[in-house]
Amino acid sequence: MTDTQQTPSGRSAAGDRPEVEERIRSSVETGLPSTIAELSRLVRIPSVSWTAYDPGNVRKSAEAVAELLRETGAFESVEVKQAPISGPSTGAGESLGQPAVLATRAAKNGRPTVLLYAHHDVQPQGDAENWDTPPFEPTVRGDRLYGRGAADDKAGVMAHVASVRALVEALGSDFDLGIAVFIEGEEEFGSRSFANFLEQNKSALAADVIVVADSDNVDVDTPALTVSLRGNVTFKLTVSTLEHASHSGMYGGAAPDAMLALVALLATLHDENGSVAVEGMRSHDDAAEPPAVSEEQFREEAALLPGVTPIGTGPILSRMWSQPTVTITGIDAPSVVDASNTLLPSVSVRLSARVAPGQPASEAYEALERHLRAHAPFGANIEISDVDTGDAFLVDTAGWAATEAKRAMTDAWGAEAVETGVGGSIPFIADLVREFPEAQILVTGVEDPDTRAHSPNESLHLGVFKRAILAEALLLARLDARQD
Repeated sequence: MTDTQQTPSGRSAAGDRPEVEERIRSSVETGLPSTIAELSRLVRIPSVSWTAYDPGNVRKSAEAVAELLRETGAFESVEVKQAPISGPSTGAGESLGQPAVLATRAAKNGRPTVLLYAHHDVQPQGDAENWDTPPFEPTVRGDRLYGRGAADDKAGVMAHVASVRALVEALGSDFDLGIAVFIEGEEEFGSRSFANFLEQNKSALAADVIVVADSDNVDVDTPALTVSLRGNVTFKLTVSTLEHASHSGMYGGAAPDAMLALVALLATLHDENGSVAVEGMRSHDDAAEPPAVSEEQFREEAALLPGVTPIGTGPILSRMWSQPTVTITGIDAPSVVDASNTLLPSVSVRLSARVAPGQPASEAYEALERHLRAHAPFGANIEISDVDTGDAFLVDTAGWAATEAKRAMTDAWGAEAVETGVGGSIPFIADLVREFPEAQILVTGVEDPDTRAHSPNESLHLGVFKRAILAEALLLARLDARQD
């Protein structure tokens, strides 16, 4: 092979093998129907990792993923494993996290090793009445596959499986690239055993390049490499004002009820523009100017109702990528149908904050706690529990792996890959950075603005799915030809 062979996009690059890449393209194309069918079988398994749901479904999902990886013929070892959760035990003895899948093959002849990450657990379905089709019955409508986990992140799982399968079909099973695959089982529930899993399996997971397939793309025609992610802080906030419920007619107007105190307290978290007003929660002021997005495009993608205005200040993408947020995602209070004429003694909410890149999540949590305790009205009692934090992440795009990833994306999609920020969080990346400081981390994904991950009617664009598989397969083939 010479240094002047052409890539599919017409550019030259050492390590490209046109005949291999043509076989990969053919394999991805012909294998797509069976790949979609395999993804559909995974979607039918309701692998919700939250504690209120049947853990047997997560185990079933892990075993199904393990079998798919075994069938590729690429791996020397494929196991379903568990690690202890971080923090105090929640029951008798040591509490284990949800089942994860670990597959490995050693590198040969000086080739690098790549770690492929995704997660097979999913969010709860929510109210089934809000779904147009049953959430765990995968349904194709037009060019999209609908179902919980169809995109987030069982499509990421299948992108790894299909790309490895295409590599094997193009090269045979005796290629030189080292590959580790880690398919987590509790990402949607805080990755509570993630750090311990890394520690217990560090040698098996060690890699030169880590591909985290759990992000999105600019649109269905434009691939993206995610280069920044916000961190997160979540906790349960309980506001109490009375020892017990009291008659609202007898004592209302003099005794403060917990809902009144809670509403007043939550109102202090934002200013009149809707920007976070918590002293000590910082924006990422050093971020590059984001691409321009029109308000019309934002309104459509965010599904704003007529007359509702965006919140915050500055460029729209800056608000979502580089500024903090505070959101109330749940509330424990009497339902409207069961409401009685009483002053509520206590009310709880789930608070979810996004932390701008550059600020430690622990610092943001301390700022939130200070603010809530300082602004509690009427002397209301404040309790904070169930705290979870995850740090933000900024990708170093100067390494060769990011260059190769963007080139593979461009060649697979037929459109130039772009670097984007994402307002969401992948907190465990901080654990990867800590355990594998020399590894180059690439955050990719199969989602697009219409995916509706975590929401009713979650879906996967099948064209995006195909191109994401091809991009990863091309990247693996080029890494297999790379010698440092």
